[in-house]
Amino acid sequence: MKKILLVIIVIVGIISFFFFRNKNKDIKTVELQKGNLKEEMILSGQVNALNYAKLSFETSGKIVYVGVKKGDKVNKGKLISKLDTTVLNSSYQIALSNLRQYDATVENVHDQVKNHANDETYAQKDLRTTAEVNKDKAYEAVLQAKRNLDGANIYAPFNGIVTYLNHPFTGVYTSVGSIEAEIIDPTTIYFDVLADQTEVVELKIGQKVIITLDSFEEKEFEGIVNYISFVPKIGESGSVYAIQVAFQNVNLSESNFRIAMTGDAKFVISEKNDVFYVPTNFVKQDKTGIFLMTDDKKSKIFIETGVESEDNIEVIGDIKEGQLIYD
Repeated sequence: MKKILLVIIVIVGIISFFFFRNKNKDIKTVELQKGNLKEEMILSGQVNALNYAKLSFETSGKIVYVGVKKGDKVNKGKLISKLDTTVLNSSYQIALSNLRQYDATVENVHDQVKNHANDETYAQKDLRTTAEVNKDKAYEAVLQAKRNLDGANIYAPFNGIVTYLNHPFTGVYTSVGSIEAEIIDPTTIYFDVLADQTEVVELKIGQKVIITLDSFEEKEFEGIVNYISFVPKIGESGSVYAIQVAFQNVNLSESNFRIAMTGDAKFVISEKNDVFYVPTNFVKQDKTGIFLMTDDKKSKIFIETGVESEDNIEVIGDIKEGQLIYD
């Protein structure tokens, strides 16, 4: 009987030991700290460029000239590619000839009715108006033919680098609207962010930003807000606004940034120095107010909160540095 009682006591002791040990493990504490705190907002985005163009012909035809290759640096106005313009040029010359013909007809009719400004008959008016309308139509035809002729050429719209060529060779046919080339100016690269209507009001021009890109692990880049859209971005659900963040202290021409690289932008909304703070989860609230637990969770210190960072929050009240706070 004594042996059984002894075994029971040992078992109870072991159970109690592990129970209280685990219970103590569950009790988390932190010392009240004093220092600097930043309230930050993190928004996702991607790399973009102000000068980034996808170029296409304004008409269909056979490619007869390609003046660049992928990777070439080009200046604004450089001829990238050209279509056969034999038919287009012929149409333009015919349009010019028609215009000259109708112009001569208008001059002839005007000469006939020049002394009849006050007594022009209906027949004379009809003759004059018909000649003038035909000339106007001929002029519009010249503009259209010239536009088609010019549309058979693709020029670089700005200084940049050719990043894509659909047809790097001649002798092939292409259709109107097909993307033939892409050009980017790396010096205009920026980080493109979208902020909703509750977030955009916290941002301002000149605000400092820390950018992290998924392609550059554990590396941070400095940035600054240089544009905030006044109108929502078209095609997005809800009211979201475009934010442009310019990279700082980065040689964009020699960087490895690429269009559509994704990442995050960390905006500093506010910053306070020399304040008391604790991890956010240590701040409690009930119907009486916001408080911290002290004295082995036996006492409450009611406080106010201030700046909140990603992990910590400012606490204001009858507190002191190093004070032990319980979760």
